[in-house]
Amino acid sequence: MDHDPRTRDDDPAGPVSATMHRAKALARAAHVTVGQVRHGAGGDVEIDCSCGMVLTNGPDWSLDEHIRLHRAEARYVALSRVAPAGMPRLLPVGADRLPR
Repeated sequence: MDHDPRTRDDDPAGPVSATMHRAKALARAAHVTVGQVRHGAGGDVEIDCSCGMVLTNGPDWSLDEHIRLHRAEARYVALSRVAPAGMPRLLPVGADRLPR
């Protein structure tokens, strides 16, 4: 039997649930950069995300940092929506306060 890389040897619950795996994959697919990087006259740099948001650099962050944060937030929101109700969370979220 092949080892599933999504599991830990000491995890009796087994692999990541199909629901959470699918949510993460859908978030990854829905948030990809599209088009070319655009450079503004004032040093602004931006690129579009497939979700419709324009990702930019700023006074204290790079375009790359914004892209990474955007993708991480998308995964967080997607996984939060499907996470089991009793799962312990780093950021506690009540069922009535799930991200949209």
